[in-house]
Amino acid sequence: MGRRAEALADRIEKGAAELAAFAEGLSEKDWQTPGTSGNDRRPVGVLVHHVASMYPIEIGVVQVVASGKPVTDVTWDAVAGINSKHASDNAGVTKAAALDLLRKNSREAAAAVRKMTDEELDSAAPFSLSYGAPMTAQFVIEDHPLRHPWHHLTRIRKTLGR
Repeated sequence: MGRRAEALADRIEKGAAELAAFAEGLSEKDWQTPGTSGNDRRPVGVLVHHVASMYPIEIGVVQVVASGKPVTDVTWDAVAGINSKHASDNAGVTKAAALDLLRKNSREAAAAVRKMTDEELDSAAPFSLSYGAPMTAQFVIEDHPLRHPWHHLTRIRKTLGR
């Protein structure tokens, strides 16, 4: 395992741990509070579960980029569809289930990143969410599985006034 891969994996775990620690202290009312950031009205609990459920998809995309293959089918419309389906399928998610999935999937994502070589991290391929620009696997890691819990934690805190 390389030093960069280890550092990225540690940061993935740290983001997930921060989100989990915050979510653990939420009341049931907080858990059910709809988001108020922009047009995202998903309840807080659904957002926590969403972050957890996206790790395998995000790591799959990272692995495609790391192999040098273009990612052309991941669009913002596709993301919106995934998010909408996830919200309706998981509207009643419990805190325990969401936190268990968050811990499991973030651990597995970090383990997958730890196995990556510097050459894989440096591999670049066209990435549709970046308008087809050739992005490195490291960028995709940083912009998706690493950043994702921080993004939603910030929005959840804003929603709850904390």
